[in-house]
Amino acid sequence: MTATPSVEALRTVLDGRWANVREDVRSRMGLFRPANPDLSTEEYRARVLELVEELAKTGHPHTGFAEEYGGKGDVGGVVVAFQALGYGDLSLLVKAGVQWGLFGGAVQVLGTKRHHDEYLRRIMDGELLGCFAMTETGHGSDVQHLRTTATYDPSTREFVIDTPEPGARKDYIGNAARDGRMAVVFAQLVTEGTSHGVHAFLTPIRDDEGKAVPGVEISDCGQKAGLNGVDNGRLTFDHVRVPREALLNRFADVAEDGTYSSSIENENRRFFTMLGTLVRGRISVAGGAGSAAQKALAIAIRYGEKRRQFSDPASGEEVVVLDYRAHQRKLLPTLATTYALQFAQDDLVAEMHRLQSPGAPEDEAAQRELENRAAGLKAVGTWHATATIQACREACGGAGYLSENLIPQLKADTDVFTTFEGDNTVLLQLVGKGLLGDYSKRVGKLGPLGIARFAGEQVLASVTERTGANKLPSRLPGRGFAPRDRAQQRKLITDRAEHLLAGLARRMRPALKKGADQFGIFNAAQDHMLAAARAHVDALVFESFVDAIGRVTDPAVRALLETICDLHALAVIERDRAWFLEHGRLTAAESRAVTGAVNDLCAELRPHARLLVDAFGIPEGWLACPILADESATEADSEPVPSMVG
Repeated sequence: MTATPSVEALRTVLDGRWANVREDVRSRMGLFRPANPDLSTEEYRARVLELVEELAKTGHPHTGFAEEYGGKGDVGGVVVAFQALGYGDLSLLVKAGVQWGLFGGAVQVLGTKRHHDEYLRRIMDGELLGCFAMTETGHGSDVQHLRTTATYDPSTREFVIDTPEPGARKDYIGNAARDGRMAVVFAQLVTEGTSHGVHAFLTPIRDDEGKAVPGVEISDCGQKAGLNGVDNGRLTFDHVRVPREALLNRFADVAEDGTYSSSIENENRRFFTMLGTLVRGRISVAGGAGSAAQKALAIAIRYGEKRRQFSDPASGEEVVVLDYRAHQRKLLPTLATTYALQFAQDDLVAEMHRLQSPGAPEDEAAQRELENRAAGLKAVGTWHATATIQACREACGGAGYLSENLIPQLKADTDVFTTFEGDNTVLLQLVGKGLLGDYSKRVGKLGPLGIARFAGEQVLASVTERTGANKLPSRLPGRGFAPRDRAQQRKLITDRAEHLLAGLARRMRPALKKGADQFGIFNAAQDHMLAAARAHVDALVFESFVDAIGRVTDPAVRALLETICDLHALAVIERDRAWFLEHGRLTAAESRAVTGAVNDLCAELRPHARLLVDAFGIPEGWLACPILADESATEADSEPVPSMVG
């Protein structure tokens, strides 16, 4: 590597397109003082509501809404600002996400001018607090088969919202237990005796005095493992009447006489188009998880540079724990992947901004691709955050188990990220199904001769894999194996993704036959589908990192990022060494070389570890804890540690 870059130069690259937004949020985070951990649940909820009100005053939540309603039309900027809140209180992040991302976002993207004129400004200002009532007790991830009904009554020109059975109760609804006044309720629309699938309805749940409106039963989910500043509740509807205009009617409407109409005739396509517009919440969750992982790494690496354990026999001095290879192995590959995911997240936000900014032309194919990428990155990113925070907890020993040192709360608060805004396993299945559809289209474009050749290659691949005869070298022609060769890294990562997808297509092909046991075939290949989807996301993340490096002009930053990218790529390859060995992509000697390269890269990046976490730009006040007390006294002088409340 060349000279070590400055923190500011590296942070500029990490902050990317919305650097000004990130910096503005950092500068204001002192407003959002951390809550005293000894507060009761009710006191904590009250404090987080105060923080939401303070956040509304900053104007940041307005950013993503249309200019005509007082916003800036910066859809990407508001998601980036939301992500930065992840450095602070995650209950605030989630409650803000419910209010402006889910509730406000649904009104914005599913509603029309009549809804925007009446509600958007009040939602933006935090005057009208709302909920996003999708998940049901009996149907969480299977949104298409929710049981809540909204039956149109032409005699009164109203929809009747009803919970027909206990399993149709809306569950885990943020903002419902205490503060929400209105909910976007997802229900099966029924008119003239026909169900037209899931649609969204604006439904009051409390009156101006905070009492439940007639027909709405509200209960509290109670104490959770984390995020107890968010008032999650349960909603049950007993023939609650709302006006016809309560239907968020961007994609479908019901006339006064009960006639249903939609610009999208196919019910499945209409449903997925509607859900696709709500992808912002999923992207935001991935971003928030990334911020939490960065915070945990900042604490663990700073502590690892000061904590000493056991003596060096040569000098007799105790060794800083981050100098131990095992400790580096625990934290530095994870740090490299955290960088990779940050760049992939930024690419995802940029694409969402392009497709969903006010006035953007509709591009259905690009929107579907965005949804697939969002699903995959949310799954991989939140699993990564869970594993990272656990690794950081262990790296800090017993000190990492103390609540005062922040990591336990990060662990508790982010644990649910793997299952809300889409269960990760289900999301990867969606990615896998999308990949199969794209694969089928690509094959279909080959023509008769191309398809015949392709089929022959697939048979050959299947036979050689069963017999163990395949040896597809990872190296390029004329070049020996070099773990730090970017082209060879790409070949290994992309070849695995392509091979798994081709194998999955072969296994799923019998399902196309008439009378086939489609569920049985799918169920038997489910593990294969998840592996193919994960490999596809790995390839996307790798390419985002490489693309980001290509845009860097500062030689020192570029050289450091090249090294981080090497560590990320080789950590991914090492994780799946068994696959690469079993499928002949690596020899045993090459596999050992990968492990050796990871070790060497950990040693190479060790002197830069502090720089790498400082570049995240986490406000010192949000890192203040006893485990880092020795350094915070001097480093936080320019930014006072926020006082505790309660």
